[in-house]
Amino acid sequence: MFISKQLQKNSFSDPSLWFLLFSNIATIFFAITENWNLSTIIWVYWFQNITIGFFNFIRILRLKEFSTEGFKINGRPAQSTRGTKLFTAFFFLFHFGFFHFIYLKFLLSGIFTNAYGNTPNLAETKYILLTALLFFINHLFSYFYNKPRDTKKQNIGSLMFYPYARIIPMHLVIIFGSLFGGALPLFLVLKTFADAIMHVVEHNVLRKGEEQ
Repeated sequence: MFISKQLQKNSFSDPSLWFLLFSNIATIFFAITENWNLSTIIWVYWFQNITIGFFNFIRILRLKEFSTEGFKINGRPAQSTRGTKLFTAFFFLFHFGFFHFIYLKFLLSGIFTNAYGNTPNLAETKYILLTALLFFINHLFSYFYNKPRDTKKQNIGSLMFYPYARIIPMHLVIIFGSLFGGALPLFLVLKTFADAIMHVVEHNVLRKGEEQ
């Protein structure tokens, strides 16, 4: 019970969480008022995911002490060594980066534009870059704000895999967005909720021993 109350206290007093919510709300506002099509929204998601991956790579590199419980490399239990940290960081960078490179090729393909709307025009591109910058500033602030708080031993495997959960909203929009175009505001709200949950998990639940 104490951990739950403390977790709630930490979350509601976290300015980086409120900044994240503001960034998502601003995106929803632009999407509705400017009548964005599906492709514009997915571009925003793509840029945000790239930002998340970049800062997660930096976080793994700067780990001093970490747990490898349940984490395996080449089928063998990983050890808490500098080599493990470097391998994990650069494997994540390559895999996450390659994953989004494939997404980028899909976004630029004629298949995508034919299925999900025209390529963003100049005005929409400006909004995409604006929201991308807003998310970058948000995650930059979150990184430095949480840097002194992320000192407890974290599981390097969990830290490597959690950004992939952020890709789920993009998958949902691609799969169902064209079928339920009128429900895009709902998808954006669900994406905001997922962002907030993952932020709390990343900066609170993954901190072992902080609440004890």
